[in-house]
Amino acid sequence: MTEFAPEIDQFVAELDAAVEAHMDWTRRVLRCTVLRVTPGDDVMAPEAHTLCRFGGWFRSHRKHFEALDPLSTQRIEIVHLSMHEAIRGICATVLADQPGRLTDLQAFELAQDELLALLARFKTLILTHAARRDVLTGLPLRHGIEHDFSQIRKEAARNGLRLYVVMIDIDRFKRVNDTWGHPVGDTVLRHLADTLRRSVRGNEPLYRFGGEEFLVLAQCRTVEAAAQTAERIVSAVRAAPAPLPDGGMLPLTVTAGLAEVREDDTLTAVVERADAALYQGKQAGRDRWVIAGH
Repeated sequence: MTEFAPEIDQFVAELDAAVEAHMDWTRRVLRCTVLRVTPGDDVMAPEAHTLCRFGGWFRSHRKHFEALDPLSTQRIEIVHLSMHEAIRGICATVLADQPGRLTDLQAFELAQDELLALLARFKTLILTHAARRDVLTGLPLRHGIEHDFSQIRKEAARNGLRLYVVMIDIDRFKRVNDTWGHPVGDTVLRHLADTLRRSVRGNEPLYRFGGEEFLVLAQCRTVEAAAQTAERIVSAVRAAPAPLPDGGMLPLTVTAGLAEVREDDTLTAVVERADAALYQGKQAGRDRWVIAGH
């Protein structure tokens, strides 16, 4: 069974709760139509779509939705507002002892159906996205690299940039596990992931490739710029020791191997060259970077 990070579990639970709250909201609307009692301000007020529980929750988490699908996020806002407007019209007519309008009912039904369908799709996207992330470090796993590699490769070509695969490996990590145990090893991996995350730029996606290996896709204008990228990463790790349970600090270093993506390269081929450069760096003493072919 797929394991998800606790924050993903919480987000999905909150999404389910917000949807359930809206279903309770529609039950109050039914009482309004049958018993002629007001359903409350979160139904009747002009800004009701901002007062209901779902509306408040959606606004506070909108950035998460936009990160997955900006257009569908905007559509949720539109259909949610439409649903509220239709229901407000229905309830206002009923409370005025006038016959309801079929157009209002149809608008409500269509909007609610679309809203629930959009939210179900987002739930699937969230869980799929979570399944591709490492529970320990929160970084994307290697399963999504192939797609990203293809897209970033096209982006680099459009912008006249070189694309490099950067393989990063913790130096002497087995010694950490043997000395301190695997729980401390996990803490070190999380610390390293946070350090790497801070050291890469916005156009340099970072992945946990496996074990103590990480991978970066770096777009650079020149080989000198690629060297600067590698030095930035290696130096950042060297300057950020990991905290230990006894209050001490554990110095960390990494070795990085870089390989430029050639026109006919597959991801596998360029990773193999970056791995070979990484091995050269290990053989040369670790705590350094090596560019394949240089």
